[in-house]
Amino acid sequence: MLVDSHCHLDFPDFADDLDGIVARARAADVGRMLTISTRVRRLGGLLAIAERFPEVYCSVGTHPHHALEEDGIAAEELIELARHPKVVALGEAGLDNFYDNGSPEAQERGFRAHIGAARATGLPLVIHTRQADDDCGRILEQEMAKGPFRAVLHCYTGGRELAMKAISLGLSISFTGILTFKKSQTLRDLAAELPEDRIMVETDAPYLAPGKFRGKRNEPSYVVEIAKVLAETRGVSLEEMSRQTTANFFRLFSKVPAPDVTA
Repeated sequence: MLVDSHCHLDFPDFADDLDGIVARARAADVGRMLTISTRVRRLGGLLAIAERFPEVYCSVGTHPHHALEEDGIAAEELIELARHPKVVALGEAGLDNFYDNGSPEAQERGFRAHIGAARATGLPLVIHTRQADDDCGRILEQEMAKGPFRAVLHCYTGGRELAMKAISLGLSISFTGILTFKKSQTLRDLAAELPEDRIMVETDAPYLAPGKFRGKRNEPSYVVEIAKVLAETRGVSLEEMSRQTTANFFRLFSKVPAPDVTA
């Protein structure tokens, strides 16, 4: 069994095909899907999907692209929203210097509020970081000094220094279809050296379809292709990689009930 630890089933790309998306994921033995919040104010749509499908769970949070739009949402509100049984994580929140969306100050305020909520609830934080390695590392170190929290750096494309800093702080790293791209050898080299208990796979669907499907809409069933490349990169079988990444998912996202096969 595999898990898609990060997708966006509420995006318009899937509006007319949700039943098909979930059915194809089931057929590919993708046993759990975590659909990730990008706006707190749109949590209702995510919950409707998560409540419709038993294998789908969700997070609550504000993507850094929308940090200015949702500036001022406090950790206390996130904590309250996270009480819902289908909400199993905070985020995605973090820093993004690639696009000029929002302000760096609003992104950092939001990032720290989400960390506070993760610390208070014990739920993991899904971190988005793009071209912000130094600032992300600084904030992670400062916040971890205030008290421990759990988190994953999703869709990892950063440098080795930030990855190793995250590992040293007890965090996890997740890989998308970018790992499968021909020009991603440096990323594969990094993936090969990370501890086996800190790695996960995700699609970030509808974006970043793996090489076999590049140019098409991504979907959770394609997480198998990412696991195949990660397995090859680390010199293990697909079965072993599935076992490792699935166990890592349920260890981190401990609010998600595991099927009997992995319990």
